[in-house]
Amino acid sequence: MTDDKLLKSLSKLGFPMFEPNEELQANETLAEVVKSNDTRLWEGFPVLLANAGESYQFASDQVEQLLPTEEFKGRYHRLVLLSAAVYAYYHLSFSWLNKVKKTFSEDDKNRVKAWRNALADGHAPNWSEDEFDPERIRGLFELYYEQKVEKDRKRKDRYEEFSLEYALSQVFSPKQKDLFKKKLEGDPLTKTEREYYSRTVKKKVVALANSELHSLARKLLEQ
Repeated sequence: MTDDKLLKSLSKLGFPMFEPNEELQANETLAEVVKSNDTRLWEGFPVLLANAGESYQFASDQVEQLLPTEEFKGRYHRLVLLSAAVYAYYHLSFSWLNKVKKTFSEDDKNRVKAWRNALADGHAPNWSEDEFDPERIRGLFELYYEQKVEKDRKRKDRYEEFSLEYALSQVFSPKQKDLFKKKLEGDPLTKTEREYYSRTVKKKVVALANSELHSLARKLLEQ
């Protein structure tokens, strides 16, 4: 297995910090989208910017440094304003965006409000180059957000699963944990398993179910 393949495999197994470096070029990618003449990519810029910001790699000044002309820099600035308008439309706030918004002029803030209202009314933002499709802007962002919610839910589910496994391992031996799960899922137990469950596992289950014990344990953890 090559180094790149190993890093990609590690990423898929839950270690995104081990992704190959060439895949982690958020600022360069944003700059290339700005320099493109593809309106469809510009309509998806709010999605790209949100993902870049979430990756902790986004640096607005670095994106600007990668843009060779004032025309590109101006286009990038308008795309950031468009993104801010989309986020405002969906009542979203990001810590990285708050830093960028501190650089907005009063005209910028007014434009964000105007574009946000245009999106709400189903009108295209007043863009100086090409007219955007408000339905596509909203559709692309809603698709991204739905996928993000699902991704976060799966991540939370995985965390809770690992957390439960760890907690069970602190209380039960491997054999006891297997019996606990079998009993919980309604799987049939052998006579020996039933006897062992009643004699050993059930006592621990009863103790865990005691609300007063649970309250005392929580109190200890808070000290």
